Parts: sequence; structure tokens; C-alpha cells
Amino acid sequence: MAQPIIVFDLDGTLVDTAPDLLDSLNHTLVAGGLARVDDKAFRRFVGQGGRVMIERAFAAQQKSLHADEHDRLLDIFLDHYSLNIPGRSQPYPGVVAAMDRLASAGYLLAVCTNKYEKLAVDLIGELGLSERFAAITGPETFGIRKPDPRHLTETIAMAGGDVSRAVMVGDSVTDIDTAKAAGIPVVAVDFGYTDRHVSEFEPSAIISHYDELTLGLAEKLISAASR
Repeated sequence: MAQPIIVFDLDGTLVDTAPDLLDSLNHTLVAGGLARVDDKAFRRFVGQGGRVMIERAFAAQQKSLHADEHDRLLDIFLDHYSLNIPGRSQPYPGVVAAMDRLASAGYLLAVCTNKYEKLAVDLIGELGLSERFAAITGPETFGIRKPDPRHLTETIAMAGGDVSRAVMVGDSVTDIDTAKAAGIPVVAVDFGYTDRHVSEFEPSAIISHYDELTLGLAEKLISAASR
């Protein structure tokens, strides 16, 4: 029988990657002749990977972005980011203990991210977390990306998890919309990368620290979703 599973988003949910993403974005914007962005503005740009971050940053500065230039800048972004993994990125406080609690209760763990799979795998590996996850998937893994619900459901299938006993954990409207479309309960962290409070997106539950991601909460959400 397939096991229950918790699927995590990566950036802004499992790992605080903001310092390194911001460094790489600013490196890229300077290369493209744009102004750097500050920490607060950065939250407006994340959520669907480097290409979308660059696109949003150009739009915010009211600059046009042609396809060839977009591709060139994405290469610059990816080169800078990949050469600096893990940089200053760190798992959020309490997340490792939360994963231990859930794994000891028989839950599989997986990562479903819009970060490229190779970068996600490299980052998680450098942080010493790889063995905890039954699957780590990015947008190129299946040729689809969140908010397409298949990205989540295919990740669960790859991990050997039970889609009817699954919970998504994320930090953005993208994660919440993905889980809702898949019919899967979603826990939103309120410390991630969004410029609006996650309560506005109506997740199944909200946590402010991973101490709150308990076995009881997971079982409550799965039970409610099955009714």
C-alpha cells in the first residue's frame, strides 16, 4: 500500500534561499542594464523560477525584454546561482525536526519546486538533506510546472505516495492553487516569499513555525479532505 506523504515547496518553504536568489537576480539585472532590487521588492518576483523572476523584475522597472535577451540573462542567472550553491541558504528553523516527526510516523517526504530539478537536487544535497526525500522534482522533470496540479500529483506518484493521503506545504499562491486543483490539503507557511499574506489565498492551514507542523495536523487535514 502506498504511504501517506508530505510534499514541500523549496524556496521560501523548506529552505530560506532569499539571500542567494537575490544576489543572483541582482547580478543578472546589472548585466542587463537594470537597477538592483532590495530585499523587500524581491518578494514580488519569486514563485515560478528564475525566468519568471527576471521577467517580473523587468516589468517592475518598465523595461522591455526580448526573447533572446531573456534567454541570455537566464543563463547568467543560472550560472551565478549554481556556482554559489549552497551559499547562505539554510533550512528554516524546526523543519528538520518536523520532517523527522513525520517520517517516524510513516510519512514519505518529497519536494515539488519550480526551481530547476538539478539546482534543487544540488542545493538539497549540499545541505545534507537528500536522503530524506523520496522524490525531488522541478519543472523539467515532467515538462510541467506548478500551478499545474499534475506537477504535484506526478511528484507524489514518483515518490510512491498515496495521493488521497497527501499534504502540500508551501509559501505562495502558486503552491496553494496547485494543491487545491489537485484536491490536496495545503499548509501555508507565513514566513515565505510573497508580498501578500498567505491567508488571502485560503490555504487549509497556516503555520508560523515548523513546530506547528505536527502529525496531528497532517492527519486532521487528510481526514477532512477525505469526507
